[in-house]
This record gives sequence, C-alpha cells and structure tokens, in this order.
Amino acid sequence: MLGSLFIVAAPSGAGKTSLVNALVEQQDNIALSVSHTTRSARDGEVDGKDYFFVSPDVFNEMRDRGAFLESATVFDHCYGTSSEAVFEQLKAGIDVILEIDWQGAEQVRRNYPDNSSVFILPPSKQALEQRLRGRGQDDEDVIARRMRDAENEISHYVEFDYLIVNDDFEIALAELVAIISARRQSMVIQMAAQASLLKTLLA
Repeated sequence: MLGSLFIVAAPSGAGKTSLVNALVEQQDNIALSVSHTTRSARDGEVDGKDYFFVSPDVFNEMRDRGAFLESATVFDHCYGTSSEAVFEQLKAGIDVILEIDWQGAEQVRRNYPDNSSVFILPPSKQALEQRLRGRGQDDEDVIARRMRDAENEISHYVEFDYLIVNDDFEIALAELVAIISARRQSMVIQMAAQASLLKTLLA
C-alpha cells in the first residue's frame, strides 16, 4: 500500500466531521472514505457523496460476504466501510480517512493494523450539548441519548494514537494536519517515496 490509512473518531457533536472536511479541502492527495448506511438521507445529503444509502437487506448481504473493512450499529442504524474502495485508493497512493466510531476503529485495527488513529474530544460536556442543540437536527430524546452515549464513546480514547481537543477549531485543525504530515514523513513512507533519490545518493 502506498497511501496511509487514518481513523478519526469522536462522540457525536465533537466536531470531527467539520474538522475532517476542512482537512480534506486544504490537503492534497487525501480522501474521506464514503460509508454504506441503512439510515435515511438527511436534508442536503447526496447518495454516493455523503453515504451510500442502502436497505438493511443489501447491507446484511455485504456484511455476510465480508465486503466491509469495519461495520457497526449506531443509533439503530448500520454503517460499514467497503474494503475494496479503501484498498483501491491506498494502492493508488491516496491517503484515506475513516470517520468512524470506536467499534469500527477496533475492527480496522484487527483487519488493517497499519493505520494511525485520532480521537477528537469536546472541551466540556456543556459545549458538547450546545453543539448538538445548535445543529437543530434532533429532538430532546435523541439529544439526551447522544449525551449518554458520548460518555461511553469518550471512555475509549486511550485506544487511539493521538488525542485532540476541539475547543478552538483552527487550532484543532492545525493539530490534525500536523498528524497527517508527520505520518507522511515517516521513514517507511519516505523510503518508498524517495527510493530513486536514496539510490542515487548512496551510489
């Protein structure tokens, strides 16, 4: 694989989607993996761009034949990452970001250990709740459930390689960019990328 695989996880409302989207917009040669899901599309979401929206039967068939690098059930809906799509991009030298939860991250570590994982924290519970309410997408029951689930999600932070607190968005984005840049300059990546140069320098 020529590209690198990155995992980014966070409790709902911590801002991981905004951070990842900003990262992909400003960095070259990096792509966000598009997951399959059984939930319905929200207003403005596009099939094939935001998610591949599929029926439970289609999702279960894909999962049963081992088509997913990881899959999980979140808020009563199923999500999965296509192994084929990810590996095609990695083989083409494109870095890939998986925006998934801790359950999915755990599966990816088993199926593809050569990854770098990042966990995003909110600056406080109060800030997290404010962000969930500010989205205007969920009713009170859903917000309460997301807040309960956030504590369980956050408890898995120690399983990740890097930890970022998303208090100031620009600072958090710079920290995420630094992690991507450090991985790209690692010895194993640069030995492959600079093979010709190294050969001439050591001739």
